[in-house]
Amino acid sequence: MGASSLGSALVNCINLSKLTLDLSGNEIGDEGASGLGSALAICINLSNLTLLLHWNKIGDEGASGLGSALAKCINLSNLKLDLRENQIGEEGASGLGSALAKCINLSNLTLYLIDNQIGEKGASGLGSALAKCINLSNLTLDLSGNEIGDEGASGLGSALAICINLSNLTLLLQQKQFICFGL
Repeated sequence: MGASSLGSALVNCINLSKLTLDLSGNEIGDEGASGLGSALAICINLSNLTLLLHWNKIGDEGASGLGSALAKCINLSNLKLDLRENQIGEEGASGLGSALAKCINLSNLTLYLIDNQIGEKGASGLGSALAKCINLSNLTLDLSGNEIGDEGASGLGSALAICINLSNLTLLLQQKQFICFGL
């Protein structure tokens, strides 16, 4: 409820173009993440957004809801989204990616999904969705600690390879098990 209320108050900042918001460790959960996103979607002039939401018990529903709301931020060009150490699984990662693909002006994306549970399908789904971000030129993606395995890493790499405007990529995939690529 607190994150949603904060977001609702930000709606009144009609000229807001840049926002950095750190709500780390506040246990806002799915409802808070979705509510915050819905409020931010109304900030039509928002072009630069940094959301630090790690350690918040955000699951699939919250990640997808936040993404769907951010997709309505039509002027968003720079996004840093820190969702590490939450409870996001395959569906949440894929849903978040699909929503971000609708951010048509997004050119710079930093996405931290460290230590969630996105797995192989989540990594592949996220990659496939991000490949549709037609204006994305700079991407930092950290999926460390998500047990994405060989299949997830391969699917992610194949999808990102078709990002036609991507000029800078930082991809972090530290895992507890080895990822083996065939040569």
